[in-house]
Amino acid sequence: MADVLFFENLLLAFTALLTNKMRSLLTMLGIIIGIGSVIAIVTVGNSLTNSITSEMSDMGANNVTVGIQQRETEEESYESGMRYSGSRSTKVPGDDDVITKEMIAGLVDEFPDDIEGVSIDSSLGSAKVESGRNYANVNIYGVNPGYFKANNIKVIAGKEINSTAYEEGKGVCIVSDKFVNNMYDGDTDKAIGHQVEIEMSGNTHKYYVFTIVGVYEYQAQGFMMTAEKDIETELYIPLNTALAKNHAKGFYSFTLITRSGIDSDEFALKVKEYMDRYYHRNRDFTIMTFSLASMISAMSSMLGTVSTAISVIAAISLVVGGIGVMNIMLVSISERTKEIGTRKALGATNGSIRVQFIMEAIVLCLVGGIFGIIVGIVGGAAGAKAMGYAASPSPGSIVAALLFSMAVGVFFGFYPANKAAKMNPIDALRYE
Repeated sequence: MADVLFFENLLLAFTALLTNKMRSLLTMLGIIIGIGSVIAIVTVGNSLTNSITSEMSDMGANNVTVGIQQRETEEESYESGMRYSGSRSTKVPGDDDVITKEMIAGLVDEFPDDIEGVSIDSSLGSAKVESGRNYANVNIYGVNPGYFKANNIKVIAGKEINSTAYEEGKGVCIVSDKFVNNMYDGDTDKAIGHQVEIEMSGNTHKYYVFTIVGVYEYQAQGFMMTAEKDIETELYIPLNTALAKNHAKGFYSFTLITRSGIDSDEFALKVKEYMDRYYHRNRDFTIMTFSLASMISAMSSMLGTVSTAISVIAAISLVVGGIGVMNIMLVSISERTKEIGTRKALGATNGSIRVQFIMEAIVLCLVGGIFGIIVGIVGGAAGAKAMGYAASPSPGSIVAALLFSMAVGVFFGFYPANKAAKMNPIDALRYE
C-alpha cells in the first residue's frame, strides 16, 4: 500500500511539474546554478590539486631537502651584564658555515638503509649564450649523478655525464632540447660534441667553454609569462667543475633520495638531529630539513580549504533557489485549493496531503539538481581544460549535491505542504 501511494505521489509530482514547464524551469534555475557552481568549483579545484601533487610527486614525494638557515635571533652582552636579544642582520655563509662533502658522506654512512641517493647542485649563475643571431638564456648548475634522478630529468639524446667527468671536473655539459631548438634549429646531432662559449657578465667578467655531451627534455613548471625563445633553461655541468670555478668549499643545501617505504617526515627529523652535531656551536647558521611529502600535504590542504570556502559561497544560491521553490509551492497550493478539498473530502489524511506536496518539492529540486550536476561537470571540465589540467570531477561532491538538493526540497517544501494539509475541506471546496 505504501509503495502504491509513493508511486502515485511521484506521478502527481511529475504531472504538476510538466503542467507548468516554464514556471518549473524558472523555479529550478536557482538550484541548477547553485549545484552547477559548486560542482564546477570542486572539479577545477581537484584538477588543480591533482596536477600539482602529481608534478611534485614526480620530483620525488619522499625526498628530504637539507640546508643551512640563518639563526633568527642573537644575543649581545654588555659590561653591565644585561643581554639584548634582537633580529640578526643577513649574513653570507662562509667556508666554515657551508655543508661539506664529508658531512654528507657521514650522513649516508649513518643511514645506509634509508638513503638511496644524494642530489647536490651548485650554481655558477645565469648567462645569455649567443652565436650570430641565435641566442639562449641559461642557468648554469654543477650537479652530481643523483641530481638527475631526484629531479626526474630525462636525457633524450647523447649520453649522461660519465663518472670520470664528475670526478675530474671536466668541461662537459648537458643542455635542454629548447636550448638546441634556439641554437641549433633543433638538430641534436649537430649540438652534441659542439662547444658552448659562455661569457658571464657581472662584477667579475668570466669566460667558460663547455662541450655538449647530452640533451635533456625540458619540462615547463607552471605558467610562463616570457616568450618561448626567451625561456631560461638549465645547463648542467659536473659538480666538481662548478666548485672549482666558484672556488667553493661546500654547499648551501642538498637533497636525500629516500628508499621506498620510508616516512620522509620522520626521517627529516633524524637527519636534522644528525646534522645538528656539526652546527650546534655555529652562532650564525643552523640546519633546516623538510620533505616534499609535507609540502604536498600542506598545499593539498590549502587548495582544498580555498575550494571549500568558494563552494560554500556558491551554495548560497541554493538557499535562494530553495526560497523560490517555497514560493512556487505556495502559489501551486493556492491554485489547487479545490483539488486539496476534494481529496480530503474523499478521505485523504493530512499526512498524505503533506507527503504529496513535499514529494512535489523534492522532485522539483531533484530534477534541478540533475541538470545542475550536468552543468557543473561540463563547466568544471571546460574550466580545467582552459587552465591546462585534466578534469577531475569528485563523485563525492556530486552525490552530496544531489542529496543536498533533495534536502532543500524537503526543508522548503514542508511549510507549503503543511499549510495544504491543515486546510479545512469545507473551506477548500468553497474556494473560488
